[in-house]
Amino acid sequence: MTRRRPGSGKAPLGEAEFAAAFSPLGDVPRILAAVSGGPDSTALLGGLAAWARARGGPDISAATVDHGLRPGSQAEAEAVARFAAHLGVPHTILTWSGRKAETVSQEAARQARYRLLVDHARDIGATDLATAHTLDDQAETLMMRLAAGSGLSGLVGMRREVARGGIRHVRPLLPFSKARLLATCREHGWPFAEDPSNADPRFARVRWRRELLPLLSREGLDAGRLGRLAERLSRADEALDHAARGVFDRAARRCGADLVLDARDLAREPREIVLRVLMRAVKDRAPGTAEGAEAHLRLERLEECLEALLLGLRSGLSVRRTLAGRLLHLDRKATLTVSPEGVRRRGKREAVTAIAIPEAGSLGRGPGRP
Repeated sequence: MTRRRPGSGKAPLGEAEFAAAFSPLGDVPRILAAVSGGPDSTALLGGLAAWARARGGPDISAATVDHGLRPGSQAEAEAVARFAAHLGVPHTILTWSGRKAETVSQEAARQARYRLLVDHARDIGATDLATAHTLDDQAETLMMRLAAGSGLSGLVGMRREVARGGIRHVRPLLPFSKARLLATCREHGWPFAEDPSNADPRFARVRWRRELLPLLSREGLDAGRLGRLAERLSRADEALDHAARGVFDRAARRCGADLVLDARDLAREPREIVLRVLMRAVKDRAPGTAEGAEAHLRLERLEECLEALLLGLRSGLSVRRTLAGRLLHLDRKATLTVSPEGVRRRGKREAVTAIAIPEAGSLGRGPGRP
């Protein structure tokens, strides 16, 4: 029998791999691990506890969210509590209370889960929330967003670190496959359960996981290659954001509650940079906007707004558009003002300038540019 080398497709994770994955967390005082009881999060908790014990810290706590949406969820949460106690890790069951619709979407459950986890992290003094998202989850996310028409920023997939309500949300197991985490649990005898919703084809993620991604994998587009694609897109996205920040700082100035930009200066930039500057301008004038609110700035709407503004600039027209609660006004002197949108009566919309959509080749170029 050929022995699998460490790091191969279905080999358990070794101590060195866990240590490398958790190394960015070495200096934090307390980490909250979100543990559902499935093999992925069980491997996360087991690995975190062993790593922290070997190095003398940080403190590890665990929490399980019981959504109360199906029979058996409480028993699964209690099983996680017993496993955490075996590891010497404090554990809390967080219950999603209140009225729920008969049919609850996975997105609604996800949002409720993160609210409970972030609040609990604050309560116990944890600076970091660790979840067990995997390479397979990354591949599913990328393909689902591609199918939904996402732009480049969406196609970077899940980031290894993201701010969530003042808590750092980390995904240390993102480079590893589900198969390897399952093998890790079996190697150590860590008990886990399977959530039946993970096999329910009513959910889009399940259909991608069980039906569509296996087809792509047979053609060579497997989770590993999709994960590398997400990393490469993330680098490109970071570079574009850096460039857009520089343009924003050069072209924008504050005037009371408004943000004023030089539209002619913007029009000299590539179209992708201008889109990002507009996004930044709208978000900049929306203090208190919840994290993740950029999801509500649909790319198509942003692109339509840019097309109208650029055509207005080239034609010398005054253009008004609303976007995410902000009014964008381009005057005839090529000044673009972003201001809070006034209160509108229900059913009434502000009049906008009616102009034709320009040809794609004319966008993103200033007056007189070839």
